[in-house]
Amino acid sequence: MGLGHYLELVSSLSDGSICIKANAQSCGECIQVSEICGWCTDETFLSEGESKSARCDDVSYLKKKNCNNIENPRGRTDVIQNKSVTIRNKDGNIKLKPEEITQIQPQKLKVTLRSGEPQTLDLKFKRAEDYPIDLYYLMDLSFSMKDDLENVKNLGTHLMREMREITSDFRIGFGSFVEKTVMPYISTTPARLINPCSNNENCTSPFSYKNVLKLTSNGEKFNDLVSKQQISGNLDSPEGGFDAIMQVAVCEEQIGWRNVTRLLVFSTDAGFHFAGDGKLGGIVLPNDGKCHLENDVYSMSHYYDYPSIAHLVQKLSDHNIQTIFAVTEEFQPVYQELKNLIPKSAVGTLSSNSSNVIKLIIDAYNSLSSEVILENSKLPEGVSISYKAFCKNGVQGTEDNGRKCTNISIGDEVSFKISIESQKCPSGGKPEVITVKPLGFNEEVSIELNFICDCECAKKGEPNSPKCHGGNGIFECGACKCNEGRIGRECECSKDEVRSDDLDANCRKPNSTDICSNNGECLCGTCECKKRENPAEVYSGKYCECDNFNCDRSGNLLCGGHGRCECRKCICDANYTGNACECSLDESTCLAKNGQLCNGRGKCECGICKCEDPKFQGPTCEVCPTCPGVCTEHKDCVQCRAFGDGEKKEMCQKECSYFNLIKVKERKDLPQPTDQSFPLTHCKEKDANDCWFYYTYAITKNSTKEVFVVEKLDCPSGPDIIPIVAGVVAGIVLIGLALLLIWKLLMIIHDRREFAKFEKEKMNAKWDTGENPIYKSAVTTVVNPKYEGK
Repeated sequence: MGLGHYLELVSSLSDGSICIKANAQSCGECIQVSEICGWCTDETFLSEGESKSARCDDVSYLKKKNCNNIENPRGRTDVIQNKSVTIRNKDGNIKLKPEEITQIQPQKLKVTLRSGEPQTLDLKFKRAEDYPIDLYYLMDLSFSMKDDLENVKNLGTHLMREMREITSDFRIGFGSFVEKTVMPYISTTPARLINPCSNNENCTSPFSYKNVLKLTSNGEKFNDLVSKQQISGNLDSPEGGFDAIMQVAVCEEQIGWRNVTRLLVFSTDAGFHFAGDGKLGGIVLPNDGKCHLENDVYSMSHYYDYPSIAHLVQKLSDHNIQTIFAVTEEFQPVYQELKNLIPKSAVGTLSSNSSNVIKLIIDAYNSLSSEVILENSKLPEGVSISYKAFCKNGVQGTEDNGRKCTNISIGDEVSFKISIESQKCPSGGKPEVITVKPLGFNEEVSIELNFICDCECAKKGEPNSPKCHGGNGIFECGACKCNEGRIGRECECSKDEVRSDDLDANCRKPNSTDICSNNGECLCGTCECKKRENPAEVYSGKYCECDNFNCDRSGNLLCGGHGRCECRKCICDANYTGNACECSLDESTCLAKNGQLCNGRGKCECGICKCEDPKFQGPTCEVCPTCPGVCTEHKDCVQCRAFGDGEKKEMCQKECSYFNLIKVKERKDLPQPTDQSFPLTHCKEKDANDCWFYYTYAITKNSTKEVFVVEKLDCPSGPDIIPIVAGVVAGIVLIGLALLLIWKLLMIIHDRREFAKFEKEKMNAKWDTGENPIYKSAVTTVVNPKYEGK
């Protein structure tokens, strides 16, 4: 490849300049710039005038510069634990414990990250059949839920029976809530604290949250305990349900949660209080998110504020609890908005007396369990993660940025492709552990992140090396890593000495005042050349007096694209010469089709024919614009031999036997230039009778002249008299008719004008019918003009 093409290739690698611009002073700094950057560890890699940072460059470019040892560490992904997903049958004899069931694979990975280089890992999720379920029913026991309590009293056995269609391992628990036991949420008068209800209703004392029944597989026990519950009451409409949800989530031991599917059914017919509302009751301490159950009753409701929605979302997610809001139709919009904030939650419409609660729970469970949403723990600074979901039947999922798959049935398998990328090396570079898990499930994938912050060769570095100007740096990865306060390729001077006049004198060429030829800086008495935007363009030399981009150009290419530029002079490739390597020594481009150089009419110079006779032109001197045409030259001989006619018909035998004549029937049968390996000319000539004849003239490789001629003349046909005469007659008739029509039109216009004139004059005539027009009076009146009336 010529240098010009090579420079074009390198300049197209725009990212290559990222490595150069970073001005990396060590291998560790270099590999953190970009994944494309490598560090050359060859001790003799740098030429005179090049800075240490020139070791850091695009890997492909370092290879082009003949670097033999390049430090270019790559990231990788190692699977540590890869237990296959469980294939389980509900009707099978073997019953596995919850911790023995695997639904996500793999379980543990180790990912090594290099800055800018993403690592991809594959996760597989499969819903196991007959997976255990824990369901906790949390009910609002304010007075408005009185009729609902009656329907929930038999919920245990009925729900057990329905859930056995889904799983053979089902447990149920029950809890209730009302409100914080302070004003203004409840009445604190002694009588109302005992019975908050009016109208002689028998109600129990108000409470914030009570764990009535720990999770159990005994449905009869559920019915028995729930049937003993009594309604309570409060003053305001919103309830303290968030306090109860928080305690249900964090009090795992008291509730009895197992590491299985956890469902929380929240049943109410009212809204909710959240963080900040506690100020109404003088409670300002934020909810601490800890368990405060004493004898199964929340004991700190008067001390801690309600939890915020975000706090609640975090705790529900941390404890893998999926929430089902069973609320009345009036509060559907409110809880729909809440559902949008809480992942893996559902909302169902509760009938006025909770009679449809079982159907609601079954439908909500099916909806929740049919979707898989991945979430990850907090990422270290500078680390990003992206997801791509491949859902049922391999369809790519686009919801939640590739985190979510829906419509998943039991036994269906979905997969996710996860990409993890680090943009920088975290401070300290210590390993970090993150987790990825499907929301609402207890299983998770543990990913240990390790960061490549330095090169392997740095471990073999030599501290206080004599190669670094008497121990002023660590010699590692083929270069000196200077101690604090020292600079230079070999740490040869301190920063205080960099600009002294004595050292600048060593950076000037003899008889010159320019420091480093104005193409670099004088550091410690040594020129360090400037870097160019294009990494392929470099200054070099002791005084930065040389470069590889200011040589002569040909065809807008450096050194014509056929050589390399060294210290502003072209070093040409083989078979090329000239100041810009523009002259090719290859004569193959001068060969004519007859095998001669320039058709024997010129010389081949720089791969181009220079014709000796100026009347010849063309790449191989084959064209002669001023010469008689080939067709005209051979016309008479072709005419006499093919048709026995023309000027040479008397001397045809004598003068026209120099070519072979071949007749063809049609023009399409004439040979074409593409059919021959020798020059071929197509001709079209006219004879004395204005008839055209067609032929080709060619000189074959063995110098034989061949003429192919169409045996039939192309004569023009005579005129057709009848149409001409008919046309002339028709034209005359039409012209006559047109003139008559024009004359008739002019007459009509003239008559109309005359008639209009007559009508106008008739209207202007004035006749007095009361007096004879020829009558004259006998009295004559004369007036004296001099009379003034005196």
